[in-house]
Amino acid sequence: MKIKYDQEADVLIIILKDEPPQDAIEEPGGIIVSYTQDGKPVSVEFLNASLHGIVNKDEIDVFLQTLKSAAL
Repeated sequence: MKIKYDQEADVLIIILKDEPPQDAIEEPGGIIVSYTQDGKPVSVEFLNASLHGIVNKDEIDVFLQTLKSAAL
């Protein structure tokens, strides 16, 4: 997984797989989800990330935590 932020464009991109996207769906609020040909998610883009409060341009911290799934 890769996380990229383009400060000039104000776009946060989370790349889930290194596969070329074949399709994309724009969700409300400026969120674009890209998919492989077989419907698996490849990336999620957040447009105008700082305006939506997702990113603070003055202070960018990334925290990655692995969550353990609960036993069912």
